[in-house]
Amino acid sequence: MHGTAEPARTASAPPIIGGVDDGAASEHANEHAGATPGADADEALMLAYAAGDAQAFARLYDRHERPVYRFLLRSLGNAAQAEELLQETWMAVVRSAPGYAPRARFTTWLYGIARSKLIDHWRAQREVVSLDAEHADAAYDPDGSELLDALAAEPAAQPEVQAQSRAQARALAAAVQQLPPPQREAFLLHAEAGMRLEDLAQLTGVGTETAKSRLRYAYARLRTLLAPWQDRSS
Repeated sequence: MHGTAEPARTASAPPIIGGVDDGAASEHANEHAGATPGADADEALMLAYAAGDAQAFARLYDRHERPVYRFLLRSLGNAAQAEELLQETWMAVVRSAPGYAPRARFTTWLYGIARSKLIDHWRAQREVVSLDAEHADAAYDPDGSELLDALAAEPAAQPEVQAQSRAQARALAAAVQQLPPPQREAFLLHAEAGMRLEDLAQLTGVGTETAKSRLRYAYARLRTLLAPWQDRSS
């Protein structure tokens, strides 16, 4: 499959994009990013898997497979390569299980593995993109505090509504690809992984203010690129 539209196996309405949250991205993201207390927390499930509980791994995989895939797909723009790196990421999780220790949130650890796979892929392809390099962020509106509203309508039975939703998904994917690599990475980790600013900064090796700045520039740029869709829905 060509392009960045998500394959039919994970078809869904385009994600709702909110603002830059200094705490957690959303209730849904937190629920599936280790914020749930007790035995259902990601870290607890990973420890249980390391101790031999295969069902714990299945729950982690079901919980995180789709957002990790979307992160890889929208970073690469190639479904086959995203599938390959997704499998490599989860195989690395399996191999790392015996020595796993919850020194950071599970999602920070998991997306760190996925990010490493991306970097290795780009290096192997001789298309090295430095995710940590600074880009001309100042070219975008530094005061872009108004962030993108909901992009897609809820799925409905009407074909015209479904077609519009698919078109919005393609528009979003194309807009994300136009972001500079550091901003695209920050946006995807925030939107797909529900990653908090502190964890995003830790994972990418920058300060919290830099991570927050990248997110603000990314959302402001996406709002500009997707303005026609906002006008249609108003």
